[in-house]
Amino acid sequence: MDILQNNYIRIIFSSVCVYFFIILAIRLFGKKELAQLSVYDLVFILLISNAVQNAMVGPDSTLTGGLVAAGSLFVVNFILKKLQFRFPKFGKAIQGEAIMLVFQGKILSSHMKIAGITEDELMEVIREHGIASVSEVDLSVLEVDGNISVLSTELRKKTTRRRKAHKIISKNQ
Repeated sequence: MDILQNNYIRIIFSSVCVYFFIILAIRLFGKKELAQLSVYDLVFILLISNAVQNAMVGPDSTLTGGLVAAGSLFVVNFILKKLQFRFPKFGKAIQGEAIMLVFQGKILSSHMKIAGITEDELMEVIREHGIASVSEVDLSVLEVDGNISVLSTELRKKTTRRRKAHKIISKNQ
């Protein structure tokens, strides 16, 4: 029983170490990778998960070994979420901060370099938001989850017109 118990403690320890390693690697290699997965990024993630599986469970490929590894990952993830909520500075250290990419129609090149995003990638996202030109963008931000938010003057005008039209229709009814 003692050998079995030590094996599970090793699985828990290994799983937690791999978890923190992956978080650190994602922080070092850039958050844009999270939301903008290409085919080779997906293959890379699948290979990483396969590579670290043995490091977590070692020779114990039993159901119990896998459940202990998965359970320890859920527990560590839960604890990190609670710490992040309770201590915002800790959350910023783990996740980083949002990075402004465009402000009032002007691309912030130094911020783009920090984020590791090319103008072509930015323009792709801007077009996905239905905006033809950077000059129409009020604000574009690389969020901590890797998504790029885009707010435009045109969208605000459309929203304002809809609200006014809605108010006029409501008055007439």
